[in-house]
Amino acid sequence: MIANKKEFYGGLILHIAFWIVFALLLSPLYPGQGKKVNMLDYMDNMYNSISKRSAYYIPATLKKAEAFKGKMIEVKIKTDANLTADRVAAMLKPAGMKVEAGEKEVKVSGDLGGMLVAILADADFMYNNDGKAISAKYGSNEKQVMFDWYNVLKSMEKSLTKQEKFAESKILYQARTKAVEPGYNFYGIQAQSMRDKAVLVVSSLVGYVFYTLWFGFSILFMFEGWGLKLEH
Repeated sequence: MIANKKEFYGGLILHIAFWIVFALLLSPLYPGQGKKVNMLDYMDNMYNSISKRSAYYIPATLKKAEAFKGKMIEVKIKTDANLTADRVAAMLKPAGMKVEAGEKEVKVSGDLGGMLVAILADADFMYNNDGKAISAKYGSNEKQVMFDWYNVLKSMEKSLTKQEKFAESKILYQARTKAVEPGYNFYGIQAQSMRDKAVLVVSSLVGYVFYTLWFGFSILFMFEGWGLKLEH
């Protein structure tokens, strides 16, 4: 038996309305990058565009990298199906490095600073959504090139750490995580200012809290109307 029909049916109406709104939020009704998307994708794109604007560390990393110009290194990069010797050579030779391909690894030597300047230039192209410049340079898909740079730098870091060249390994890590990785992850996203999207950001946070309370109170009203109560 329903103890309080008014409260129960009021909660039921709120609950049904909650799921109707939920269906609308998951429907492709909102503007995306050349197509309609659901609200979750729309908000995800918006927050990614805002975070991109504050994740541009390439100029600062480049300044650090230039201090390593003239610093010669010699490392070995392990190759496999995901990182072939041909791709490694095609990327590192234009960066001024000497490459000697072996059966399962590539021996690389040259100017660390000069190589980093070339890598950071590629990362900057990607960060600014100019992938055509990279694909034209290497004759490969721009995202594949950046993925390969990520793996090349990671392999070099390990080799230099084993050689106890920690400063050199550190700058490679910074180039990988603060330039190559953001360039890859934010590729295709247009950077936007938090100030320009302040109304939407605040509305989304307030809306999230309101929507959560909406669901909770609909359940509460149904249970109380049904006659279920918590007692101590």
